[in-house]
Amino acid sequence: MQQSFMPEIAVCDCESIHEDVVAAVRGQLPEEDLMIDMAEAFRIFGDSTRVRILFALKAHEMCVCDISVLLGMTKSAVSHQLRILKQVNLVKYRKVGRVVYYSLADEHVKTIFSACMEHVMED
Repeated sequence: MQQSFMPEIAVCDCESIHEDVVAAVRGQLPEEDLMIDMAEAFRIFGDSTRVRILFALKAHEMCVCDISVLLGMTKSAVSHQLRILKQVNLVKYRKVGRVVYYSLADEHVKTIFSACMEHVMED
């Protein structure tokens, strides 16, 4: 039978609670609604298709047709993912005639995306 690898978890064996630390951190925690919004934003990054779309939009503003060709996906599938990304304010769009161009919503999204990429590339 194969054993699964379970890393050891450090357990605090002290009996006291560091009330000053708990109080200081409690004062810094954001409201629950904000933490739920953050968790939802991070959940969006959990889908490789959306990450691929964000990566493409980090490089250049693009329309649905171009993204679908780039990623080998249907326009419908790309539109669906863009709708999700727009709902959590990770992308924005602008219309030029009948063409809709998508881009990352702001510099914060670029920063999050770049920091995540840097983190996963660390040795």
